[in-house]
Amino acid sequence: MSTSLLTKSLAIAVRTSRASRSCAFSPTMRRMSPQSPTQLKLSQNSSSTPQQRVNSISSHFKQQESTTMSNTEAVGDFGLIGLAVMGQNLILNAADHGFTVVAFNRTVAKVDRFLDNEAKGKSIVGAHSIKEFVSKLKKPRRMMLLVMAGKPVDDFIETLLTEGGVEPGDIIIDGGNSHFPDTNRRTKYLASKGIRFVGSGVSGGEEGARYGPSIMPGGNEEAWPYIKDVLQSISAKSDGEPCCQWVGDEGAGHYVKMVHNGIEYGDMQLICEAYDIMKRGLGLSGKEMADVFAEWNKGVLDSFLIEITRDILYFNDDDGTTLVEKILDAAGQKGTGKWTAINALDMGQPVTLIGEAVFSRCLSSLKGERTRASQKLSGPTPKFEGDKKQFLKNLEQALYASKIISYAQGFMLMQSAAKEYGWKLQKPEIALMWRGGCIIRSVFLKDITKAYRSNPDLENLLFDDFFNKAIHNAQEGWRDVVSKGALWGIPTPAFSTALSFFDGFRTKDLPANLLQAQRDYFGAHTFRIKPEFASDKYPEGKDIHVNWTGRGGNVSASTYNA
Repeated sequence: MSTSLLTKSLAIAVRTSRASRSCAFSPTMRRMSPQSPTQLKLSQNSSSTPQQRVNSISSHFKQQESTTMSNTEAVGDFGLIGLAVMGQNLILNAADHGFTVVAFNRTVAKVDRFLDNEAKGKSIVGAHSIKEFVSKLKKPRRMMLLVMAGKPVDDFIETLLTEGGVEPGDIIIDGGNSHFPDTNRRTKYLASKGIRFVGSGVSGGEEGARYGPSIMPGGNEEAWPYIKDVLQSISAKSDGEPCCQWVGDEGAGHYVKMVHNGIEYGDMQLICEAYDIMKRGLGLSGKEMADVFAEWNKGVLDSFLIEITRDILYFNDDDGTTLVEKILDAAGQKGTGKWTAINALDMGQPVTLIGEAVFSRCLSSLKGERTRASQKLSGPTPKFEGDKKQFLKNLEQALYASKIISYAQGFMLMQSAAKEYGWKLQKPEIALMWRGGCIIRSVFLKDITKAYRSNPDLENLLFDDFFNKAIHNAQEGWRDVVSKGALWGIPTPAFSTALSFFDGFRTKDLPANLLQAQRDYFGAHTFRIKPEFASDKYPEGKDIHVNWTGRGGNVSASTYNA
């Protein structure tokens, strides 16, 4: 029986020692041999009981594990938790730029697979526990989480605090798509413990992560001098400038990433509407549409999304037909566009194009209902008569003008957020960060950067001379496309709302005066008088209620809140 217990104890000890091997690159790490005489000393006292010998072995290996951990050399410049494709590619990117990176994943087998394959031969060190992960990082420790947003981020933060041994001055970066209120909360919580927290938007997809994404960090600004070299090194570059700058306090980085994603929704919807008009309105084939997008990508619309649309439309299935036409027309979404639309409503900002882009995805998901509606609800049949070449120019102008509106609305929202949350958002730097590496990267963003650099206090992007002229030149074609869409029965919610916003924004007197009178009539919500009509009866700047019928009261229900 004693022999059996001893054998089991040795087996457990050997497995424990093997599990501690986690370094794919670290010439200074020494691996112990679990069966060497100096590491395994069995009691020679023949009078000891089997249980005493088992306890002696267990105590020895616990002491040896503790000694090994305490002697683990801190070799890592940067650590990353989360080995999905984005995480792996960011690690490889950092290693390519001369940083030694410590990698950890909740499923530790994934660490070993990564070290044995993509990371082999690179300055990448593995860890099999949070404690080991933290111990292998140089101080102040710089750690990035690339895990699912929400509770998993909080769980890993708590694990780092309770099991990892992070210390005051260490830096934790959340590189996922977290909602900015969560980042606000985490920044304050960790600051109370002396930990510097950064919420950083990362855009660019798998390829961007590997070769240079757009990175939007915000949070505890004390962290920036310590993480600037890593983040700017691995970020994309545009005209030699890194697409990574400090954004602002607390959740500012994730907020800017949220708006980026909202604009991405808008850009994609606009492109889809252009594709729909070309296909159903003009009757173009997949190749013909691809040729159009290829041509557009040589001009003012040069961008990543136009480029991939060209590639998608050129791509044929095995039977020679365009694959995209076989894809189910029900769009998915992860929620960041919705966050932008909700925040715009909270801020009272008319970010209409992003809102329509979100609703268009919602409508697309009603595939069954739409199929039944197509059999019951009639409408016009598209029939184009005229110059296709000219109409395609009009469509290009409509896409360009609507894109300008989308970005103008996005920057309006960020400007409002800066005031509301007390952030010092730098608009030129935000435009610069989006110029390379990210999904919405485009030549167009260089003009936005230039506009805000020449006038940092620019009230609205549409007031810049360049964009004012661009909108003016595109108006005729833009209006033609929107009207044709309506006449043909082809939905153009993004094109249409962009044009409606433009017309509303340039209108001095909107019919909201009637709306205010209606509110006062049925709810005594009050109104204010125009300055030129002010009098003793209707004083300027005062909340006024009128008894419209002679039967109502003279007490207002609430103050004016336009």
